[in-house]
Amino acid sequence: MTYGEAKKKLEAYGQTHVLRYYDALDGEERARLLSQIERTDFAVLDNMRYRGQAAPRGVFAPLDALELDEISQRKDELEATGAQAIRDGRVAACLLAGGMGTRLGSDDPKGMYDLGETKHVYIFQRLIENLLEVTDRVGAFPRLFIMTSEKNHDATVAFLKEKKYFGYPEEKVTFFMQDMAPACDYDGKVFMESKSAIATSPNGNAGWYLSMCKAHLDDVLHKEGIEWINIFAVDNVLQRICDPVFIGATIEQHAECGAKVVRKAAPDEAVGVICLEDGHPSIVEYYDLTDEMKDAKNEKGDPAYNFGVILNYLFYEPALKRIMDDELPLHVVEKKIAHIDEEGNPVKPDKPNGCKFEQLVLDMIHELDSCVVFEVVREHEFAPVKNRTGIDSVESARALLKKAGIAL
Repeated sequence: MTYGEAKKKLEAYGQTHVLRYYDALDGEERARLLSQIERTDFAVLDNMRYRGQAAPRGVFAPLDALELDEISQRKDELEATGAQAIRDGRVAACLLAGGMGTRLGSDDPKGMYDLGETKHVYIFQRLIENLLEVTDRVGAFPRLFIMTSEKNHDATVAFLKEKKYFGYPEEKVTFFMQDMAPACDYDGKVFMESKSAIATSPNGNAGWYLSMCKAHLDDVLHKEGIEWINIFAVDNVLQRICDPVFIGATIEQHAECGAKVVRKAAPDEAVGVICLEDGHPSIVEYYDLTDEMKDAKNEKGDPAYNFGVILNYLFYEPALKRIMDDELPLHVVEKKIAHIDEEGNPVKPDKPNGCKFEQLVLDMIHELDSCVVFEVVREHEFAPVKNRTGIDSVESARALLKKAGIAL
């Protein structure tokens, strides 16, 4: 893209301030900025008009879960089905690892965070070792896709290569980068991260499939006969990945997706709750639960909306192909966005100062026709690392890892 083409594009969206420092940049910086302008979709900024408006919701109803007792009774049957699917090459894993460890006090990709106390135990290491437990049982390695972002791609790839993928076969690991979305102030003007870069952020946890297709990895899926993709977040260090029992349950119920869930620890626990919305599987955030929903009971006398999602989902790829013809909603999220001011000075706000734009996996699920809600034991599969201390923190994850017999 030339300077003139970039200026014309920016004028169309009222963003010409992006070129404010252009004359002061060197050749490499100019090329980098023009390239970023070319690939940035400024049309998302039009969604600022929806800021503060909640998307209309439908009619909610409980969605029954496959609970621990039934899973235990059917374990051998379900595991055999799932293990065969893995051996047949029909299952892949996809690690959503586009984030940084900023909230943990680290400037590295989140997966590089070291949880060890007497030795190195990295988040990436724990996740891959969890997956290796499955490959050891079934005798096959699912393809492992790792989604990075432009902020952490090079560091992530270099780190995992240096660590020899913690024992996972290199030929089975495929990286791709998530699309980024511009971040803007409350007037819809994009922030500049530096004089040569627009402030951007990953476009949400639903961006993984479109980003995979843009990287032409859907061709890999079809060539290798991969039908099922188990996506999982980088920050849950106890989760089971490509769990044959979970896979078998989803396949045997002929569902288009599966969701691992835990029973809520408390009625007001800050987790999304899986349910039905207008007859389709859906997720309602904890802050959207009405008093009526909080008090509702099922036929067993248990809370009817009692299963929280942990961002470990199994998707049937042909179904994803179908729903991608319809554009998912774009959520406007207020955030603290670091940037430079008009004089080029760095600004690190202590409160939200603008908006980011995200597509969420909950909207993908709601587009599908069916979902297996699969209960797991919380202390065995849920140890999120979101904060340095307190709830869902490095501290709590270390305690849970030790309880699970993992040496730190």
